[in-house]
Amino acid sequence: MERYVYANGKRLRCGFTTGTCAAAAAKAAAIFWKTGACLERVSLQVPKGIELELKIEDPSKGQNWTCCAVRKDGGDDQDATHGILVYAKIEPCQEGFSLEGGAGVGRITLPGLEQPVGAPAINRVPRQMIQQAVEEVLGSPAKVRVTISVPAGVELASKTYNPRLGIQGGISILGTTGIVEPMSQTALIDTIRVELELLRAQGDGPVLLTPGNYGETFCQKVLGLDTRRSVLYGNFLGEAFDHTVRLGFSGVLLVGHIGKLVKLAGGIYQTHSRVADARMEILTAHAALAGGSKDLARNLMGCITTDQALDLLDEAGLLSSVLEGLLEKIQFYGTGRLDHIPLGVVLFSNSRGLLARNQKAQELIKTFQKVIEEEPK
Repeated sequence: MERYVYANGKRLRCGFTTGTCAAAAAKAAAIFWKTGACLERVSLQVPKGIELELKIEDPSKGQNWTCCAVRKDGGDDQDATHGILVYAKIEPCQEGFSLEGGAGVGRITLPGLEQPVGAPAINRVPRQMIQQAVEEVLGSPAKVRVTISVPAGVELASKTYNPRLGIQGGISILGTTGIVEPMSQTALIDTIRVELELLRAQGDGPVLLTPGNYGETFCQKVLGLDTRRSVLYGNFLGEAFDHTVRLGFSGVLLVGHIGKLVKLAGGIYQTHSRVADARMEILTAHAALAGGSKDLARNLMGCITTDQALDLLDEAGLLSSVLEGLLEKIQFYGTGRLDHIPLGVVLFSNSRGLLARNQKAQELIKTFQKVIEEEPK
């Protein structure tokens, strides 16, 4: 793939996701099934809006089926899946469009993930990409069964976090943009620093920090905030705090999914799961402090997602107490790193929306809105 980004002074080549591979392979198989012609390359527009030309490998056909593969290319951000072949098989299905997971595609065995228990681990956006690619060729609704398989996936699964998440038997088919954009850790932190410096240069006022797009969207739709003074810090909350102190911001409004911010309640400032994943341990400790039973603690420790844990806490009547305790600890560790810059904290979840916010958050939201109103459009 000839698309590049620049990070830390280096020119890095982008790649494409397993979801893109699956969709392109499915499109090629659909063309092969409809026309009898096996193309060497197919074009595919990914959700990011980029048109790709992808090479088709290992085509095969039977009496009433076709199959094609695309090789995963991680660019300069290579992981365990770089170089594997992702296959898509097309065969008729009178019930309408159907998507299945074949050999090497993991299957979900525990509740709480994006897809239900028993479903193949093919995430929502790749599912949409695959169906759209097939129906672009065959029309809608396409009465076909598409089976995605990754022969190397069974062995590769042990090198991923899938077993810990209850995904057994293979890898996941992932991707939200279709593109893998490589960036080094240093480059990411530099980006945070530069964005904070640009905001500070625009004048006094608070800054909105949120891990990513989900937080930014929540701020816009639920809190009604203009996000021009926001910075996405990814997993590097500690570094974002440090630059905030250095630059002398008047306040920090920290808005995030509880799955990320719960880690700060344990003094964890780098929130990537490879560095630290103590979500359930922290929630369990706070549940115990709030009077939760040993059975509740055991069940919380077995949760896969924070949404599951919140449901258990709610059933036990402890949700409000635990959220209050989390806010106190987040405030404690946050203001400690921020050298006592005022810190407002807002917690949300995908299933419940707004969970909790401290008093300082309410004050900062008003200040934040006033600063935005006074800025030139």
